[in-house]
Amino acid sequence: MKIFKQIILTVGFLTAGLASAQSSSNTQTEKKYPIPPFTLETALQKVQYAEDAWNSKDPVKISKAYTIDSEWRNRDKFVNGREEIVKFLSDKWKKELNYKLKKEYWAHTDNRIAVRFEYEYMDQKGNWFRAYGNENWEFDENGLMAKRYASINDLPIKESDRKFK
Repeated sequence: MKIFKQIILTVGFLTAGLASAQSSSNTQTEKKYPIPPFTLETALQKVQYAEDAWNSKDPVKISKAYTIDSEWRNRDKFVNGREEIVKFLSDKWKKELNYKLKKEYWAHTDNRIAVRFEYEYMDQKGNWFRAYGNENWEFDENGLMAKRYASINDLPIKESDRKFK
């Protein structure tokens, strides 16, 4: 399995930067490989790319994986479009310090992927938390995420109980 994951990551890094066709839904000119319809292999790639991007904590980089008019529900917040995504994530990581995320593939169909995840962070007062959640993703024909719905619960933890260091 470890070799399989390395192969997936290697192939993904080689194709991740490719861009081409114009989206029929807006004026975007990028594609975010892999593109639908997803296989198990390409769905696993998308999950790993998302984990890597979010762990970069770079809101602009992350926003480029979403359509310009992407629709989010994150906890009790509704976010629409790349500009709001950048603001949301910038604000998030001002409050959630030392953030480390792990995503796990759950299921997929042609243009949808479901994941479970957990992440740890420290608040500005030095308190540690582990967040658990599920996400449902829907992609456009260019591999950009058009919809992201996340349900998340936080659990206070001791620093000594951290899993992701």
